[in-house]
Amino acid sequence: MELLPTIWFIAIAVLWTGYLFLEGFDLGVGMLMKLFARNNTERRVLLNTIGPVWDGNEVWLLTAGGATFAAFPLWYASLFSALYLPLLVVLVALIFRAVAFEYRGKVDTESWRARWDWAIALGSFLAAFGVGAALALTTTGLPLNANGDREGGPFAWFSGYAVLGGLAVVCFSLLHALAFLALKTDGDVRHRARSWFIRLLPVLLLPLAGWAVSVQVLSGKAWTVAAVAVAVVAAAVAWFLARKGAEGRAFTALGAFLVLGSASIFGAVFPVVLPSTLSPEFNLTISNASSSDYTLGLMSIVAAVGLPLVIAYQAWTYWVFRRRVSAAHIPEAHSFLPAVAAKAFTKG
Repeated sequence: MELLPTIWFIAIAVLWTGYLFLEGFDLGVGMLMKLFARNNTERRVLLNTIGPVWDGNEVWLLTAGGATFAAFPLWYASLFSALYLPLLVVLVALIFRAVAFEYRGKVDTESWRARWDWAIALGSFLAAFGVGAALALTTTGLPLNANGDREGGPFAWFSGYAVLGGLAVVCFSLLHALAFLALKTDGDVRHRARSWFIRLLPVLLLPLAGWAVSVQVLSGKAWTVAAVAVAVVAAAVAWFLARKGAEGRAFTALGAFLVLGSASIFGAVFPVVLPSTLSPEFNLTISNASSSDYTLGLMSIVAAVGLPLVIAYQAWTYWVFRRRVSAAHIPEAHSFLPAVAAKAFTKG
């Protein structure tokens, strides 16, 4: 087996797992703006928990996509062209979500905030569903021909696996967000989030578990099946720790469930990076889809220098903003004049 393509396959799997872990809870918090928060104060508490970190979390998505493009250009070309429409929806959803974070508090009216709250919630849902569908199809297959081109119309990608993957990421994000809110907030929001987490864990983890088991049935190996079994144990540990009130350890155990589940999925399909549902002969693998050894070697040097710096900076950010947030920390909402209007008013 080729060394550098294998290393970069593992690296891309790690980047996608990191994205799901970090962006998962803030996409979930976005969806909970409408599902969980009871009033504007609670919505502002939720926003303040992810406010300092959400845009940094999205860097992992860009890095995963960029690494795929550079290390496995045929994988990138086949996947992104086949999923052009759903990935376009993901992009628009992320744009509306980002704009909503900035614009929500600019006008102190219920109708203004409600519109942007829906933009955050729906943008988070569509982004999570689209990414989940894309990753599920990466591991279960698309109708690709010998040239790596999609056969069929613009919706040839749509399948039960796409829906399962989309639901898996949406449901995991919601559960991960509840664990995060129990860890990052105080007062009623904290206790209610922990209660919801305990009640909903068995249900919200089912789609992700179903995705992992489906991949094992298709192409599982002994160690990947074992990883699924250990992931189930990690989920049970998370539930038990949440009942004990150990929010930090419950959050970590849920993260272990994700890491083990992700490892089982990517490990099961290896060395295939994108299966073809038309014929196994058309599968894209680490051998026929990768860049040259020179390119991969240069990328390895850059990653060895840059990635630790990014991780260190992001870890520092989380450390700085580690304190819990509660309703007592939220000031009263108020209107203000834009800078241009304020200047004109002063001169008048």
